Amino acid sequence: MTDSGKANDILAQIPKHKGLPPVHLWNPDFCGDIDMRIARDGTWYYLGTPIGRKPMVRLFSTIIRRDGDDYFLITPVEKVGIRVDDAPFVAVTLDVQGSGEQQVLSFTSNVEDQVEAGPENPLRVETDPVTQEPSPYVLMRNNLEALIHRNVFYQLVELAVPREIDGEEWLGVWSHGAFYPIGRSS
Repeated sequence: MTDSGKANDILAQIPKHKGLPPVHLWNPDFCGDIDMRIARDGTWYYLGTPIGRKPMVRLFSTIIRRDGDDYFLITPVEKVGIRVDDAPFVAVTLDVQGSGEQQVLSFTSNVEDQVEAGPENPLRVETDPVTQEPSPYVLMRNNLEALIHRNVFYQLVELAVPREIDGEEWLGVWSHGAFYPIGRSS
């Protein structure tokens, strides 16, 4: 079957109901890799061409699963490998409710998923050891993260407050009573 036929076949297998499909419960046979890639900016590519239909990207985003370091599109009867450059989602907007330790940070992804940062959906920041550039993430579901867009990260920096952690001064943000360090205080 061609890659194009494979993509259409996968779409036809996705159950039609509200909410996310239970991909964590499905264990079909691995059917190989397809030429699908999610770029660092959240753009989905198929056969080297951006997928321009947002509803199709949204549909594919509901059946993605990460096993170890590998990403797959999963249906009840098929599992195909795809490439993800960084994270499968990008957090593109931030909504802030409250302040201080009672603050709640809500993120919306490029595929319109929403999540509130907190103990079940923590924030983390990786710092490139060479460039010292931060890469912030929020857990969206299971073990799938969203890279926090640079503009949204700047909003987090504006909300940052100092806090001492293990004898070191950090800047971070509160959400649902949890403190998330985003950078060392200088």
